[in-house]
Amino acid sequence: MKTPTSMLITIAWRNLWRNHRRSLIMLAAIAIGLWGMIWMTALMRGMVDQMVDSAINTLSGHVQIHAEGFLDDPSIERTVPPVRDNPALQSLLDSARVTHWSERIRVPAVIRSERDVLGVTLVGIDPQQENGLSFIADSVTEGEYLAGVDDQHVLVGRKLIERLETKSGRRIVLMSQDPDNNIAERGFRIGGVFDTDLQATETSYVFAGIETVRAMLGMGDGVSEISLLGPDYRNLDALAADVRAAAGEADTKTWLELDPYMATMLGVMDGVILIWFSIIFVALSFGLVNTLLMAVFERTREIGLLQALGMPPANILIMVLVESVIMLLIGLLAGNLLSWLTILPIQDGIDISGVAAGLEWAGMSSTLSPAVKPSDVLLANAIVLVLGIAASLFPAWRASRKVPVEAITRIWQ
Repeated sequence: MKTPTSMLITIAWRNLWRNHRRSLIMLAAIAIGLWGMIWMTALMRGMVDQMVDSAINTLSGHVQIHAEGFLDDPSIERTVPPVRDNPALQSLLDSARVTHWSERIRVPAVIRSERDVLGVTLVGIDPQQENGLSFIADSVTEGEYLAGVDDQHVLVGRKLIERLETKSGRRIVLMSQDPDNNIAERGFRIGGVFDTDLQATETSYVFAGIETVRAMLGMGDGVSEISLLGPDYRNLDALAADVRAAAGEADTKTWLELDPYMATMLGVMDGVILIWFSIIFVALSFGLVNTLLMAVFERTREIGLLQALGMPPANILIMVLVESVIMLLIGLLAGNLLSWLTILPIQDGIDISGVAAGLEWAGMSSTLSPAVKPSDVLLANAIVLVLGIAASLFPAWRASRKVPVEAITRIWQ
C-alpha cells in the first residue's frame, strides 16, 4: 500500500504531465536559464583569468621588490641589493613557498635601427630564472632565446621590429643613461623575436642578459627589481608580508597593488555574476509562478474534491510544491547537461579576434577559453532550486485555500 508521501509524489508527477506543452516549455526555460548562468559565468571567468595571467606573466609576477620610489621614477640609481646579500630573503625565495623568482635590471632606453628611433624599456634578465616566471622564454618564435646572463644578443618584439623596419639578425643600437647621468650606448644583434597577445608588450620591451646590461650601463651589483611567484595569486597576503619583512626598507608590492585595474576587475566580478544570476532568475520565476497558477486554476475542482474526501490543506500545499520541485530538478539536470555539452568542445578557446582587437590594452587575446568553477555551478543550481521553491509557495498556498464546497458545486455545473 502506498504511503501518503508516495501518493503525493505520484499525484504531483501525473499533474505535471497533464499539459505536456506547458510543462515542456517551462522545463526548457529552466534548462536554458541555468545554461545561461553557467555559460556566461564561465566566459566572464575565462576573460578575467586570461587578463590576470597576462598581467602576471608580463613581468609583474605575484610579488615584486623595488627600491623606494622606483615605480614613480624608474631611474638607474634606484636599486636594491642582490638576493645573495640578504640571507633571510634568499632563504625565503628558495623555500617551497616560492615557485620561481628572478632578479632584473629595468631602465628606460632608446632603440635605433637604420630606419627609425623609438623609446623602449630595456630589461636585463637571467634567462634561466625567467623560465616559468614570465612570458619571455615561451614567446620566442623566431631566432633563439638568450643563452645566458652575458649573452650579447637581444630579444625584440614582433611589432617593434616592424616599426623599426628591421629583422632578426640585424644590428640595432640601444642607448640609456649610466649612474653618472652620461649616455651609455651599445650595438647589439637581434638574436630572437618574441610574439605576445598584447601589442603594447611587443613594442615596449627589449630583453638582454642581465650582466650584459650591467656592463653596458656601468652598474654595480644592485638590481632594479626582484620578481617572484607563489602557489596561488589569490592568496598572497602571508607571503607578501614575509617578503616585506625579509626585504627590509625595500618597497614590496603584490601584483594587485602594481595593477589596480585588475584589482578592481576581480573585486566586481562576483557582484556582476550575482547580478546576472538575479536577472535570469527573475525571468524564470515569472514563468514558474504563472505555470503553477494556471495548473492550480485548471485543477480547482480536483483539488476541492480531494479536500472533500479528506486530504488536509497542508497536503495540497505539499503536492503543488512537490510538482514544482520535480519540474525544477528535471530542468536543472537538463541545464547542467546542456552546459557541459556546449562548454566542453570549446575548452581550447573560441576565436574573438574581432572583439579582442580593441581590448588588447586590457590583456585580452584573440582566443577566449571558458573557465568553469565548481562553486559557480553549485551557486547557479542552488539559486534556481531554492528561489524556485520560494516562488512556488504562493501558487501552492492558493491551492490549499480552495473551498471544497465550491469545487463540488463546479463539478455538477
